[in-house]
Amino acid sequence: MIIILFGPPGAGKGTQAALISNKYGIPHIATGDIFRDAISRGTKLGKIAEEYLKRGDLVPDEIVNSIVKERISMDDCKDGFILDGYPRTINQAKALDEILKEMGRDVDLVINIVVSDENIIKRLSYRRICKVCGAVYHLITNPPKKDEICDKCGGPLYQREDDKEEVIRNRLLVYRERTKPIIDYYKGKGVLVNVDGNLTIEEVWKQIERLIDEKKGGNLI
Repeated sequence: MIIILFGPPGAGKGTQAALISNKYGIPHIATGDIFRDAISRGTKLGKIAEEYLKRGDLVPDEIVNSIVKERISMDDCKDGFILDGYPRTINQAKALDEILKEMGRDVDLVINIVVSDENIIKRLSYRRICKVCGAVYHLITNPPKKDEICDKCGGPLYQREDDKEEVIRNRLLVYRERTKPIIDYYKGKGVLVNVDGNLTIEEVWKQIERLIDEKKGGNLI
């Protein structure tokens, strides 16, 4: 099964992708993972992408598409995969369709995790990270035992710049503007399903699990 995950920053895509991967035995492929894999293996495309990334430039669509094609052609993707962070543009979405068509495959399900801005802000603005070991805390749901001190190593906790409320609101605005055309594209193809991401991790997972099981059974409308 080929699944694409959409959702704003803080929607829990990584958590849900891990649950999908574990249950259904298909790899979770995030854009960053694709680049790191190609670069670490020293592929021609990886070396080209690395040059753009070193300069802080966006990697052109044609290179991103080629790297994705290279990755999803690997043996571990033969039974399907989960894409997270790709496609990011309509051109990438259309290129993915062509890549899959060459393989005799198609996107089975596009899951759009919908979360209110206020919940996203609550999730991200209360997040704290240890400067020493990288442990992640949440001041409401998973606070450290001592204020601003890591339970694991005693290191100081800090808030990422992009976790501050004004930055989060801008990230959400950019995300929605950027993804709306792609959401509409997959909605038009009849493969997109919205999932309520305002619920608990377990409740969101139950929605996703049901959708995948129905799709695998051929019952998804």
